[in-house]
Amino acid sequence: MDIKNELLVRAESAEDVVCRFLPDVEGHQGMIFDAMEYSVTAGGKRLRPILMNETYIMFGGKSDVIEPFMAAIEMIHTYSLVHDDLPAMDNDMLRRGKPTTHATYGEAMGILTGDALLNYAFETALNAYDAEDADVSAITSAMRILARKAGVFGMIGGQVVDVMSEKHQLDIDEEKLHFIYELKTGALIEASMMIGAALAGASEEEIITVESVASMIGMAFQIQDDILDIEGDEAKLGKPIGSDERNEKSTYVTFAGIEKSKQEVRRLTDEAIDKLNSLPKKNEFLVELLNYLVYRDN
Repeated sequence: MDIKNELLVRAESAEDVVCRFLPDVEGHQGMIFDAMEYSVTAGGKRLRPILMNETYIMFGGKSDVIEPFMAAIEMIHTYSLVHDDLPAMDNDMLRRGKPTTHATYGEAMGILTGDALLNYAFETALNAYDAEDADVSAITSAMRILARKAGVFGMIGGQVVDVMSEKHQLDIDEEKLHFIYELKTGALIEASMMIGAALAGASEEEIITVESVASMIGMAFQIQDDILDIEGDEAKLGKPIGSDERNEKSTYVTFAGIEKSKQEVRRLTDEAIDKLNSLPKKNEFLVELLNYLVYRDN
């Protein structure tokens, strides 16, 4: 399997789904719609909607009920990046090789764009109830997963501890760093795969297994990000390298060093794939994708 080509095909398909759910640029508030579109279409791997759809397929899902959730998870992920780039957060002016949202539209509109994407994500996900033969119980479970993993017990909770540690309000140690990674990065990857499983009718036990797989992948993905921030190619990354050091930010590499960090990425990925393969349902591409993430250079 040519994983890069397969991933590109799926990324283009996910892009089509996400863009289809974006609002039209019209009305007195047209600038916010324009900024939302700019932020969402600025590029990206579309990893989360791909993981969601592939997990859905693995458990036998065949309906288009998954599409509103694919769009919603990417909108939430994009809003988190828009806010991360703000002056009060990471103060980055480049994202995916383009000026960040606040660099293009101003700080106030950057804040509002993130707010708009978060709210519109849930409005979009609710469209799933209108799908033909919609399973109300499964959709409600998926909504609960989305809300919790995106909120204070998920991604936002991790961001809070991350911000506090950067501003030296909280001494950071390896345990707190794992907490940040598990929530800030892992939560939306967990949400993606869990929602795919839930909408396809997976059992509670299977959803728990999927959550564990996604948690390990989320941790490996973030550690790989730390490595790329030191060793990465700025042209391939589409953003400046060395931002962690400039922001005096503790990362896994800070505690473990580069080589041990690379070993941990491999260990986590191997364990995640073993656990995924323990499920009775199979998806060869999903296994290849999780393995590919170890070697990504952007």
